Amino acid sequence: MAKQKSIYTCTECGGQTLKWQGQCPHCQSWNTLVETIDEKPITRFSPISKTGQVQNLSTIEAHEEPRYPTGLEELDRVLGGGIVQGGVVLLGGDPGIGKSTLLLQAVSYMSAHHQVLYVSGEESAQQVALRAKRLALNVNAVDLLAEIQLEKIQSVLTERKPAVAVIDSIQTIYSEVLQSAPGSVAQVRECAAQLTRLAKSSGTCIILVGHVTKEGALAGPRVLEHMVDTVLYFEGDLHSSFRMIRAFKNRFGAVNELGVFAMGEKGLREVKNPSALFLSHHDAQVPGSCIMVTQEGSRPLLVEIQALVDEAHSPNPRRLCVGLEQNRLAMLLAVLHRHAGMACFDQDVFVNAVGGVKITEPGADLAVLLAIVSSLKNRPLAEKMVVIGEIGLAGEIRPVQRGQERLKEAAKLGFKRALIPTANKPKQPIGGMDVIAVQRVAEAVAHMV
Repeated sequence: MAKQKSIYTCTECGGQTLKWQGQCPHCQSWNTLVETIDEKPITRFSPISKTGQVQNLSTIEAHEEPRYPTGLEELDRVLGGGIVQGGVVLLGGDPGIGKSTLLLQAVSYMSAHHQVLYVSGEESAQQVALRAKRLALNVNAVDLLAEIQLEKIQSVLTERKPAVAVIDSIQTIYSEVLQSAPGSVAQVRECAAQLTRLAKSSGTCIILVGHVTKEGALAGPRVLEHMVDTVLYFEGDLHSSFRMIRAFKNRFGAVNELGVFAMGEKGLREVKNPSALFLSHHDAQVPGSCIMVTQEGSRPLLVEIQALVDEAHSPNPRRLCVGLEQNRLAMLLAVLHRHAGMACFDQDVFVNAVGGVKITEPGADLAVLLAIVSSLKNRPLAEKMVVIGEIGLAGEIRPVQRGQERLKEAAKLGFKRALIPTANKPKQPIGGMDVIAVQRVAEAVAHMV
């Protein structure tokens, strides 16, 4: 028997090289080459469409693909209205976060309207049945297959032609034509490619469950995310009951949408008003607390920003952010010193976004800065006030996107005042809300109380 030949495959781009290198020669990523077995050429399915035919784009009939509601409005929001026929969805998340519970609840609802198949590669049929019983789900019409061999799964999918199929998880599936172990780069890439091809040719919507690494990225080759139509991340603190699902890629809808769930004894429960999760309920206004309105996809969310400024007890004062970008905090402190005359060079500064939410947009700048000033001066902000605005290095307050929607969301939750950039000032007054427009950082600090 001939000796098997080893090659090295990049986990980021899937590129291959004969020798190990510290840097991938294809995508220049560092420490991403892993040893795999050089496999023989694989016989693949026939192409999903005829090749070699040139068509004029204007003559092609374009029509919306039908969507299958999942029965969970928060999940449908992230998906863009439901699961698309023939689409491939990749759902990633930390172990124990609730991925299998979420999908089992979804297929339980969809089984009443469509034929569904749940393929379990990590749990036995008895374990899945126990979970369904514990969640009190109606699974009379749900078909279950406990299998990890790709060829058998393909055979069942081809024979039964379900409308929706769940593969839990892609890292446990292996193909007989490859000799590497399940979960390896070659196995994950090939199994995902074959299942994607099957979904496009048969019209079956396939949902793949993916593991994540300790850094929080999806395990396996980066090409896995390029193959699928939608990439979802299921996030949350294991010590908290709240879970958030985000779309980072969606060919059939908007990205950066956010769905919020609460984990209970009967599974995941939708949170209709997620803004209430990210607001602390103080008996009275406290220093260092500021409410802002962030935009998560098409949904405005109210989030409380908390800051604590304390005298530093070391030569190097600490700058710590939770849920916000730390480099931006250093920039805001420099702007505060230069354009408002308040120095924090001898103070420790801690900033936190309440509720575990992660804010990446610059519209939180003004709220962070005013929370810092409030804690530094030990003076609380005005009651029932929200703050939005981006801050430039010249001390100007720049407008944010969808300012009207943010203000309407704040007014709906009972806020009476708003401190916003001048460019975002509404043309028509918003009922019950006093809008204060500012142009410079010094003006905003003057209106703080």
